Amino acid sequence: MPYRISGHESFPCRYAWLPKAVSWVERKPQLFSDEPQAMVDLGVGKNMVRSIRFWAQASGMIETARKESGYAVTDFGRMILGEDGADPFLEDLRTLWLVHWKLSTIQPSLLAWDYLLNRWQDPKLVPSTVVKALQKEAELQDQHLSAATIQQHFDTFLHTYVPTRGRKGEVQEDNLDSPLVELELLIKAGDRELDVGGRHETIYAFRREEKPDISPELFIYCVADFWLRRHPEEETLPSKVLATDYGSPGQIFKIPEEDIRSRLATIDRDSGGALSFSEAASLQQLRRRGDLDLKELLSTIYALEGVNV
Repeated sequence: MPYRISGHESFPCRYAWLPKAVSWVERKPQLFSDEPQAMVDLGVGKNMVRSIRFWAQASGMIETARKESGYAVTDFGRMILGEDGADPFLEDLRTLWLVHWKLSTIQPSLLAWDYLLNRWQDPKLVPSTVVKALQKEAELQDQHLSAATIQQHFDTFLHTYVPTRGRKGEVQEDNLDSPLVELELLIKAGDRELDVGGRHETIYAFRREEKPDISPELFIYCVADFWLRRHPEEETLPSKVLATDYGSPGQIFKIPEEDIRSRLATIDRDSGGALSFSEAASLQQLRRRGDLDLKELLSTIYALEGVNV
């Protein structure tokens, strides 16, 4: 399936955009179907209207309406950012991890998210090298794109997670509003000289360490989501799959295998018995008991048992 590369209009997602999109679409499903009016309602230009729509869809907050033209807020979007949702102002770090999870697992896949999180083997991300690799990967899907287009796409990925600092070290306004910067998933790891003219480029790396802010309930929700998408017919999964498989929590969150094992040791208790982990000399596997209800698991992240969805 071809990668999704355009649609964000080179803008990283900003803090107010997702809550604003959910709030407006709940009241006005036709919002994004009339761009000139959406520009007035949202108070932004045409490219930003398109970018807001892109990020709201890519993060799973809104979807194309099934019965009529326009858009609808998803159960996921309503439970989190709706008027009575768990985190209507996007203040909870767990919500930001969920947004990252959705961006990284959506179909069709976002090129930079899909390739760099799942298939990039080098411990460092050197931008000039990454752009060439992304262009080659797109070509494998018969998507022949210019280096400039790939560069813009990678820059959008980068600025979603890394703040751009001005000359005096302050965070620039455009990037201050990118909420996923708070995850510190990408860190600066040095720089290198590009040419004899003295130009340099910053080198980055994924932060591969334990992430206690990914709560047990959040981890379990993502395990269940991964299981239902990638292995829907399986009743058991080898534990290593959760750490290393394509689209797994270990890959998307860059959680070390030791942290995965530690989480699995208590998953029976943490999931209320929905999942259990067994460990033998030759086999370590996870078992699910019955169906996995993503809405119910989502509610446990925020202790939302009484929320009407």
